[in-house]
Parts: sequence; structure tokens; C-alpha cells
Amino acid sequence: MTESLTFAAIPHASPTPAGTRAALIEKPDFGRVPTDHMVTIKWSVDKGWHDATVLARGPFQLDPACAVLHYAQEIFEGMKAYRTADGAITLFRPEENARRFNESAERMAMPVIPEELFLAAIEELVRIDADWIPAGEGGSLYIRPFMFASEVFLGVKPASEYIFCVIASPVGAYFKGGSKAITLWVSEHYSRAAAGGTGAAKCGGNYAGSLVAQAEAIKNGCDQVVFLDAAEHRWVEELGGMNIFFVMDDGSLITPPLGTILPGITRNSIMELARAAGHDVREEPYSFDQWQADARSGKLREAFACGTAAVVAGIGEVRHAGGSFAIGNSGDGPVTTALRDQLVGIQRGNIADDRKWLHAVA
Repeated sequence: MTESLTFAAIPHASPTPAGTRAALIEKPDFGRVPTDHMVTIKWSVDKGWHDATVLARGPFQLDPACAVLHYAQEIFEGMKAYRTADGAITLFRPEENARRFNESAERMAMPVIPEELFLAAIEELVRIDADWIPAGEGGSLYIRPFMFASEVFLGVKPASEYIFCVIASPVGAYFKGGSKAITLWVSEHYSRAAAGGTGAAKCGGNYAGSLVAQAEAIKNGCDQVVFLDAAEHRWVEELGGMNIFFVMDDGSLITPPLGTILPGITRNSIMELARAAGHDVREEPYSFDQWQADARSGKLREAFACGTAAVVAGIGEVRHAGGSFAIGNSGDGPVTTALRDQLVGIQRGNIADDRKWLHAVA
């Protein structure tokens, strides 16, 4: 029974030596350095959730007919563990990750995992790999819970067997060069999601479909791609992996409404912090044409992207097939900076957590 599920621990035969680990986490490339362990839990129609295990990180052995390889039943989350100044280890709003993970599971016809089991798996991994959390400024442990269909069959139906897994990687800044204003490429030929599709689910297919547009962005010297809506190709939606905000000259913030975009946890946190600081925050459609006009007139003062990996990144320039335009002073503005500093301060325990967003890992 899920209610009494306990984690079996299989000792690692050759964990990374302390000196090697210290060198690896000093300046880690994002997502390139694996920690020693992983957590796995299996699910099947007849057993439910079972076989919860903490073990050495290693490859899965998959049959060529494994369902995920053919029908892409796969979802994931992204979250971070932080080490505070007093040595404590905290997670930021992990209950929201658990909730969103299950919303993604339901959209992809996959089993939901009890939130307490999701959180327990995260904590098991963080505890055993705690020494992998970088202590320097900007460092954290990026945690990737994911689930995929593991049943062996060649038929189009929801699978009857799944594997839930949690892996982790020490990380520094998401963008090379650290906190700098990024440049965006507006995709005019590709769409990320459509009404009724999987845009609000955190599934791998959404990201696979965005890669060709991201490659186009890089080819044009940009850091990220921003997508317009699929129906009219007019309304700004989100970046390849982040939500977006616009800061107007009256101090108000605009962000695209939910529906076809990912309900970002960082997005939600930013909205709450901004409103508490006295900003009017509106979730409403914002067209690409209006974006250009407001940038040129000065009505738009700042814009920024946000997400777990990058946290908050100011947007300095926007390029598209017809030209380009700058936003504000082409760097981080005061609102972007203030919101980022407050959010990061809470995450790292340097600012009082009045909202109880932090979750201590014992």
C-alpha cells in the first residue's frame, strides 16, 4: 500500500571522492554534473506505487518496445535545493511542484503520485546527496523528478506500468555570463502549443517541439526563443522554457494568461511579490505588435523572463525576421532587479519567509 511505502537503500559501491566532488561543484555547467544517487518508484495497474528505492545513479535497461520510446508518455518537474547561511537545506515551494506534476500526469493519462510520496522521494535524494549542494553564491542543487511509461507494448493506449525517478545535478547560473540581460528571438514560423493541447503540462514533447525554434534563435545570436499563439500568431505566450513579464511606465506588470502556457511556480511567486509591493499585475493577452510599439514609445520600461532554472532574467533586446528593438536601457531595470533580489533572498533564507514558501529538509 502507498500509505506504508518505505524506501529501500542500496549502498553505492563507489561514491565520488570528496576532493573530486569539490572540484566538480565549484563551477558546474548547468545539468552536466550528476550526483551519486537517484530515487526510483514503480507503478503498475495491479500493485499501484511500489518498490521505492534509493540507489546509485545509473542507466535504465529498456526494451525496444518500451511505451515511452514510441508514444512519449513522459512528464517532469524542475526544482532546486538551497543551502542557507546557517547550513540548513531548503526547498522552494515543493508542494506546488507536486501539484503541477500530478496535473501534468492527468493530462498525459498517467497515474498521479500522492504528494507526500513525491516530497518524500525528493527529500530522500537531497539528504543522501547533500554534499553535492554548492555553497557559493548562486549555487544550488537542481532536482529533476520525472515519470515515464515503462510497459512493453506496441499499441496506442495509456500504459499500465510506469517508473517515477528523481535525479539531481549541482548548478550555477543558467545563462553563461551570469545575471545579464538576455536577447530573444521571436518565432514567426513555429508554435509551442494550441488550445486543447499539452501546453500547460510539463511534458517532454513540448520541449522537443521547441528545439527547432530555439536553434533558430541561437543562429540569430539570441539566448532564447519566444513563441506567439498558434491560432493568430499574434499574441505573446512564453519562451521555450520560461514565462515572461512586461513592466509598464505606470509600474504595472502584464503577463500572458494561462491556458496554453505552463503555470510557472516562479511566475506565481513573482505575481504575489509584485502585488505585495504595490504593483498592479494583470494576466492578459499582449500582442507582438503592441510589444514593439510600447518598447519604441517608452511605455514599456522593462521585460523579464522567469523560471526555476534561470530564476529572473531581464530582457534587453528582441530580434525577429523584420528587425529588432531594445527594451528600456537594454539591461535590468529597477523592478526586475527588486523582484529578483527579493525572490532569491527568500529562496536562500536571507529574507524572512513570511509566506511559508520554504520547506526544510531534515
